This record gives sequence, C-alpha cells and structure tokens, in this order.
Amino acid sequence: MNQKEYSFTLNINGRLMELNTPKVMGILNVTPDSFFSSSRYMSEEGILRRTETMIDEGVDIIDVGACSTRPGIDLVSESEEFLRIRMALHLIRKRWPDFPISVDTFRSRIADMAVSDFEANIINDISGGEMDPAMFSTMAKLKVPYILMHMQGTPADMQKSPHYDNMMKEIFLYFSEKIRQLREVGVNDIILDPGYGFGKTLDNNYELLRRLPDFQIFELPLLVGVSRKSMIFKLLNTTPEQALNGTTILNTLALNGGANILRVHDVKEARECVQLMQIYKTAGICQSCQTSLM
Repeated sequence: MNQKEYSFTLNINGRLMELNTPKVMGILNVTPDSFFSSSRYMSEEGILRRTETMIDEGVDIIDVGACSTRPGIDLVSESEEFLRIRMALHLIRKRWPDFPISVDTFRSRIADMAVSDFEANIINDISGGEMDPAMFSTMAKLKVPYILMHMQGTPADMQKSPHYDNMMKEIFLYFSEKIRQLREVGVNDIILDPGYGFGKTLDNNYELLRRLPDFQIFELPLLVGVSRKSMIFKLLNTTPEQALNGTTILNTLALNGGANILRVHDVKEARECVQLMQIYKTAGICQSCQTSLM
C-alpha cells in the first residue's frame, strides 16, 4: 500500500509532542535480568548516569522498566517492581522534573502510582491489558498516552511455539478490538506496537517489519522496538552485545515503513538514524537543507 503522511501528536502533561519527526525512546531497565546485560541499572548512581547520558545524546522519552519480560522469565513480584519503579522515578524527577518519561509495566497499580505520584507521561503495556483487567479503566482515569502492544501468550511461554493461521489478520483483529475497548472507556491517545519478539517466529518478525506500512490503516502512531533483539543476533549467530549494527539497519527499515517512535538501547545511533532518514526523505524537496550540507 502507498504510505500516507499523518500528523500525530502526544499529550505530554499538557504539552503537545509532535511526531512528524520520529522520536527516540531510550530504555532504562531497573532490573538485574534484562536480556541485554549492558542495559541493567540497579544502583542510584547507575540510574542517574544512564539517564544523563541518554539526555545528552538527544533522547526524547525515557522508558523506565522494572520487570524483565524476556522470553521464559519468571516475572518479578508486583511489590518488588513497585519499589524499583518508585526509586528510579524519584531519582529522575528530582533532577529532571519535566523530562518525558514512559513507564514499562503491565500492572495497573504501578501505572497509577507512576502517573499520580511522579507525573509519568506514558504507560507502555506489553500485554494490551491482558495481564491486568484493570489496566484500561486505570488508563481512562490517568489520561496519559498508552502504548498498546501485541503479544501472543505470556512472557513465560510466548516463544515456545508461536503459531498463527494468518498473522497479519489476527494482529489487526486484536488491535481493532483493543482500540474499540480503550475508546469506549475514554482512552484516545493510543500508540501501537506490533510486539517484535513477543510470541513471534523469526519469519513473523520480519514479515511484521516488511508490512509495517499496513498499520497505517489504524491512523495511530507506531512504536517499533527491535533493539538488540534475538531477531537480529540469533539470525546472525552473535549476541545482544554484537547486535548494534543490525539494530541500526532494522531501525532504518522501520523509519522507512512509517515508525514514529524507536525504542532503543543506543540513543546516539538511533538519533543519527532518524536524522539521516529525514534528510533522505526530503532530498530534492528542502533546498535549504541541501544548501546547509554543501
């Protein structure tokens, strides 16, 4: 299908964040067990240092998560996730009171705490409300943007034997129903995440990436999170630590397919990717841009 240009914005604490230029969401894992070891930060010093580095590198949104959802993981208890998130948000808000923060959680109680106590700006839910039936009503109360992701199964079993009769049809039906439910309770600021690596085979992941433009039918912003995932390092027979080059290539394809937000471990490289893609897409259109680069 031909890509159409949409002008999306997010309401970030009363300020509009425009997505005409794609945004970079930097990952801050307050966990000891995330799949990419270099993204784990548990100490106060480490959290502050990582946050400062990402801001210096030009991150637009910081996504704070305190419960690893990598395949096969035993999920941390709600009380432990609650304490980790509170600690991280307290530190960040004390130094950067207005910086856009997303909280990666599938638990409504933690979403409520993050927004009510620390003015978190976005809730990023891998489960689409499937793992906590109170999530949608909580989002209606909180009135912040909601990232709706597709996942087949749960983190414990999602990669054991993912199967679809018609993957795109099933994911589109899933999103259609979830969007309807969210809008019925009054949630309208919705971001879609196809859920790369969450109940998907290698072929599923690459088909989803190739057909990313098809998601424009929903007329909602798209988030893509492929950073250092197994769809890169298992295919190339390497490791997450060696997957930066592959991540940049897939981020480029995602931007070309209409991604509005890139969720990444490596902010500087993603920011450069966005900048180069913007020049590529406007080549021959923006004469001032051409002149400035000569």
